[in-house]
Amino acid sequence: MSPFILTTLVYAVRGDQVLMLYRHKEPNLGLWVAPGGKIHADESPRDCAIRELYEETGLRAIDPELRAIITEVSPRPDWQWLMFVYRTQVAEGDVAGDDREGRLGWFHRDTVPQLPIPQADALFYPLVMAPDVPLVELKFVYDADLRLAHWDKHVLSFERLNV
Repeated sequence: MSPFILTTLVYAVRGDQVLMLYRHKEPNLGLWVAPGGKIHADESPRDCAIRELYEETGLRAIDPELRAIITEVSPRPDWQWLMFVYRTQVAEGDVAGDDREGRLGWFHRDTVPQLPIPQADALFYPLVMAPDVPLVELKFVYDADLRLAHWDKHVLSFERLNV
């Protein structure tokens, strides 16, 4: 089994709109996803989220908030992902995507689940966007054909920490 691919997703919010990316390549070819990408060796997940959002959209994140830690596993050695999912407000400005990853579009936050999005994203999107849901850890298990077999959710609570 190969090691996990470490990535971020960033749900950029402006008012009641969420920026989504229509993928022009695998993974998730032909589906809408949040911008994001692979974590570099010298980056924290937060650093990666800020960099990837800027590289893919030209937008600057304003205090990105970690909303979910997601593991996706499969018997396939190329489908072992560990994702850090952020939600952030973005500064005003025009979106400046270069279409390498896909085309960008703003959608009302309530309509995103009706878009063609990955099955797992449809399950975690409401948790990531809900203001009153704490940080969650999710695990999605796929079969060899990348069909979702089952998933688990664990709400992370920091109230027990005395810091």
